[in-house]
Amino acid sequence: MPYSRRKPAARLDPRRPLVLDTRALPRSPGSARTEIRTVPAPADLHAGLAGIPEGADVRLDVTLESVTDGVLVTMRATAPVTGECARCLEPVSQAIEVRCQELFSYEQGAGDGEEDGYSLDGDLLDLEPVLRDALVLSLPLAPLCRQDCPGLCPECGALLAQVGAEHEHERATDPRWAGLRQQMVQAQPVGPPAPDTREENGRGSP
Repeated sequence: MPYSRRKPAARLDPRRPLVLDTRALPRSPGSARTEIRTVPAPADLHAGLAGIPEGADVRLDVTLESVTDGVLVTMRATAPVTGECARCLEPVSQAIEVRCQELFSYEQGAGDGEEDGYSLDGDLLDLEPVLRDALVLSLPLAPLCRQDCPGLCPECGALLAQVGAEHEHERATDPRWAGLRQQMVQAQPVGPPAPDTREENGRGSP
């Protein structure tokens, strides 16, 4: 679920890995700086059958740019994704890359803090809500171990990728027809058919 967009309710801790200090960025429009860092993934990044393990390394490539109303953040993030294949339920491990851009306003806002958008907390900005939204919305809801995964056998649950295309099961007889089938088997004659001993009359018919 996307993170609520609001100004921070409490003073940000500059020691947190997803908090950036903008004091080194001049507040004149057009000024910019780029920062690359690796941060631990926040908790509860899940969607469908996939998720990003808490604490996993997430690589960030962040550009901060001063604009008239605040700091424009352009971010690229790369994170590992784990989960289960939607067809065969085998473990899946892959990586996703997301890009996003958000404006952090200089205005601190007023009232109950429910206004749209993000704002700076003094000289600090918190990337966690932006990163959380971008990653969760990019997670595959039904990941596949491979695009042509054949899945599981509906009869026995075997991995079709392992047992091969020849894997099959004899169709079970519908129990509602079992009695009729037994009668048909019993009614069939045993051995070769008896020869026809009828004599023909003079007109060529029996």
